[in-house]
Amino acid sequence: MNMQTSPGVQAPPPLRTLADTGLSPVMMRDILLKTMFRMNVEMITQLERVLCLPTRVVQDLVDEARGQGLVEAMGTLHANSGGEMGYRLSDTGKARALDALSQSEYYGAMPVPMERYGEQVKRQSVRDMKITREQLTGAMGHLILPPELLDHLGPAVGSGRSILMYGPPGNGKSSISNGIRDALGDKIYVPRAVEYSGQVITVYDPIVHSKAEDVVEDPGALRRTGNRFDRRYVLCDRPTVITGGELTLDMLDLVYNPVSRTYTAPLQFKSTGGVFIVDDLGRQAEPPQALINRWIVPLEESKDILALQSGEKFEVPFDTLVIFSTNFHPNKIFDKAALRRIFFKIKIDGPDQEGFLKIFAMVARKKGMPLDEAALVHLLKQKYPTIDNIYANYQPVFLIDQMMAICDFEGIPYQMSPELIDRAWANMFVREEEIVH
Repeated sequence: MNMQTSPGVQAPPPLRTLADTGLSPVMMRDILLKTMFRMNVEMITQLERVLCLPTRVVQDLVDEARGQGLVEAMGTLHANSGGEMGYRLSDTGKARALDALSQSEYYGAMPVPMERYGEQVKRQSVRDMKITREQLTGAMGHLILPPELLDHLGPAVGSGRSILMYGPPGNGKSSISNGIRDALGDKIYVPRAVEYSGQVITVYDPIVHSKAEDVVEDPGALRRTGNRFDRRYVLCDRPTVITGGELTLDMLDLVYNPVSRTYTAPLQFKSTGGVFIVDDLGRQAEPPQALINRWIVPLEESKDILALQSGEKFEVPFDTLVIFSTNFHPNKIFDKAALRRIFFKIKIDGPDQEGFLKIFAMVARKKGMPLDEAALVHLLKQKYPTIDNIYANYQPVFLIDQMMAICDFEGIPYQMSPELIDRAWANMFVREEEIVH
């Protein structure tokens, strides 16, 4: 599906003049010179693609640099340039480009001033999302969830506030988090880079951001669609960042590269307008309380504080649905003040025996595995008492997949029997024993 703009979200207005960028003339001139020097681009059509500016604005920028003796016209180039004028750096321009590169290696797309980006964040806030029961059910369709769970989840997701999901492992907390991500569904504008106090911070990250399919490589087409919104932004699905046990507090700070003297936005900034999932809370090296404390101001005030290398601190918008997921009881890992600040707390529990059987029958039907009464009685009367009859949502899929793998190996039709249940069960739990080295 080709999408040029997102119908539900107001686009950042297209640029008409150099002043519309909100950047200083010196910064724009230096990025132009660095880009021409590093990428060896000579024509306006090439520069507009790389700098993400409209043709007329690039032409004005080049003309200003020519007036300062930094860029020279080369006359028209060979036939395949379409008779387009080529430009190159003068000796003074090269010297200025090298000087600018020694301060920061950043070149390419013009950044968006932080203040302007803040305005765009408001236009596409995750808190303005309207999620219906149908959307949420659609995104969770592959999961077997008790109906009352959606009663709690719906308002939580729709509010765009923080959610804590807790409960025993193997009951779908991670799958529910992913379902919430899928339910968001619409698109927002992500800046390629933002600028604060003369420093450039790259934001758009193809690993985190899923670009809408609107890129047409034909330069003519680019000019036509480029007039619809500020091309310093990329139209993307609402982003999702998922972190687990590897999350540390310094991953939430600006990332500075001392060699290129450039900054990269931290994870939570990249997830602006989307979802940030902290999975397996309590498994990180940092104590959960310290991680939650780091989020308290952003969650309450919709703004985060980041710091430059110089130590200068500044505010950035914080507009993210944060989902914490843990196998621990909240009272064991947080104090009351932290819990009070997490807006929704939802317990994701394992099924009772009746719920387990329903899931088991449904999974078996989906996978084409015939049910067998003797096998089920054996499972419920002989196997589950050995683990205090604690059922989990992952177990039906695990047991049925195991039995199917055994049937495939033995070359027999899919079937279940007490013996196959025993073999599948042996793979679900490891027997306690000493390993002799």
